[in-house]
Amino acid sequence: MRTYDIVLFGATGFTGELTAEYLARHSPVGARWALAGRNQAKLEAVRERLARIDAEFADLPLLKADSTDPASLRAVAESAKVVITTVGPYIEYGEPLVAACAEAGTDYVDLTGEPEFADLMYVKYHARAVETGARLVHACGFDSIPHDLGAYYTVKQLPEGVPITISGYVRAGGMPSGGTFHSALTAFSRMRQMVAAAKERARTEPKPEKRRVRVEQGKPHRMPGSTFWAVPLPTIDPQIVGRSAAALEGYGPDFTYRHFAAIKRLPTIVAGAAGLSAIFLAAQIPPARKVLGQLRKPGDGPDAATRAKSWFSVRFVGEGGGQRVSTEVSGGDPGYDETAKMLAESALCLAHDDLPPVAGQVTTTVAMGDALLERLISAGIRFETFG
Repeated sequence: MRTYDIVLFGATGFTGELTAEYLARHSPVGARWALAGRNQAKLEAVRERLARIDAEFADLPLLKADSTDPASLRAVAESAKVVITTVGPYIEYGEPLVAACAEAGTDYVDLTGEPEFADLMYVKYHARAVETGARLVHACGFDSIPHDLGAYYTVKQLPEGVPITISGYVRAGGMPSGGTFHSALTAFSRMRQMVAAAKERARTEPKPEKRRVRVEQGKPHRMPGSTFWAVPLPTIDPQIVGRSAAALEGYGPDFTYRHFAAIKRLPTIVAGAAGLSAIFLAAQIPPARKVLGQLRKPGDGPDAATRAKSWFSVRFVGEGGGQRVSTEVSGGDPGYDETAKMLAESALCLAHDDLPPVAGQVTTTVAMGDALLERLISAGIRFETFG
């Protein structure tokens, strides 16, 4: 028997502390969990804040662990049923913990939106995780739970056994996290490596038999039933949706997914494209990338009042078997509050719920499906059908 149900690694960062607070408020009675990190004083400060929520957390266990110390990560993995990590960029700091969890048979969840990292971890550790029974679940925050579970929820509203096409349209009002910003900078500077990792994964990952799954870029267009413009959104989210569809026969014999940002005004699209292009170009030059990285630091984030004004919605338009359905996933602050909620609920789901017998690197839908969907609805994230 493991000592802990859940260990949270990176609890002293901004999103890590929000996740710790969520666990303190929502873990079931008797849950055994701990905080892990490299700075004892900062861990103690987080624990003191949790003790103000409930005095029982004054004795919450603190574990010394560092991403540069594999032995400390092995000790964490061997002590826990599930390990949460908020320590990114994951391409720089994430691999040793994935390796430790795969070897120990420990379930693992993170917040990565980095395709290169997810692909490399699949190639290196999926097979070992299958052998040990570990479930390695990446992208358990705004990247990519609303999109992955939202597409799954939409499929469930359509007839079974028919070709299905779904388009997802993302809108959000809020500030991306410092960690997300640094992950994006890192990804922009590693495009060649990202493409190589994707190709290597494609060579090793089995394809669905007698079924077809496609993730298409799509073209700019008017979002159906609205005045918004839809432009292709090249995030990790459509890849995650495609992997869920490839693994689950319920997505039908021929599944297609397209992913868009929904934007109200054309000038906003032009300005956004110009800004991304400038950041992409700057990311190719190390001194410029360093300057950009100083604008937002990992672990930084807005205050509670700012987060309270933030929101997200993802509208899905699904077609199959002659039927058309519109659904929506929506909630509050996507970059921090709701991300911490989704991450914590994913870990609680893996630790405590009756789940499908899967192992290896899997998506949230494949690993947790209906159980996580029910948890998130109970936690206030809305999944709605409009007909």
